[in-house]
Amino acid sequence: MILLFTDFGLAGPYVGQMHSVLAAALPDIRVIDLMHDAPRHDPRRAAYLLAALTDRMPAGAVCVAVVDPGVGGDRPPVVLEADGRRFVGPGNGLLEPVARRAADARWWRITWQPSVLSASFHGRDLFAPVAGRLAAGAAMATLAEPCADGGGAGWPDALAEVVYIDGFGNAMTGLRASAVAADAVLLAGGRRLTRAATFGEVPDGAAFWYANSIGLVEIAVNCGSAAQDLGLSVGSGVRLHSG
Repeated sequence: MILLFTDFGLAGPYVGQMHSVLAAALPDIRVIDLMHDAPRHDPRRAAYLLAALTDRMPAGAVCVAVVDPGVGGDRPPVVLEADGRRFVGPGNGLLEPVARRAADARWWRITWQPSVLSASFHGRDLFAPVAGRLAAGAAMATLAEPCADGGGAGWPDALAEVVYIDGFGNAMTGLRASAVAADAVLLAGGRRLTRAATFGEVPDGAAFWYANSIGLVEIAVNCGSAAQDLGLSVGSGVRLHSG
């Protein structure tokens, strides 16, 4: 299984080209579009989504993760082995939270080179082919060499900001719900929000926070839009207070 996580968006040619590379090399392997609207040009915020979305990724699977504003520059191309799973992408901190939460994490710097490597599309030309080779059983040592880290910037384990707005206007944060007390009050958009376990626990139009299905603290308005009602966007800060 290969999973794709990018900020490319589904419109345009980019996701299709990655699929075509993988299909040509491995026509029988399953490729899953995990997410293609990660925060654009923003590996820091995307990193917390990636860690949450791949928490249940099975051992043996490979994830191609590309949020890479420094493509073609001096950031290293890397592979992370984390608890039997492998992540291929830029060494710009995107994979750092995944590594930090793994019991066994090992970093590799990609040394394999394709015959043609564009300056602007390493997702197609480098990361997808490496992922395909790994999924086909290639030895890591034929593709990469061990390295100390993935080029991270020492980002915190949790991020007290909105990292994603979904189609309903719900605002996911980079806070792990398991680390937040159930009676905590969340300050966001000038409002004090308490926790509800489900949408049905609050009346229509009420704003609240809850533990979402991927383990993050999420802000919502029942039958409404938290982004619109609270004026939230990606990057909006939040604060926690004990109840």
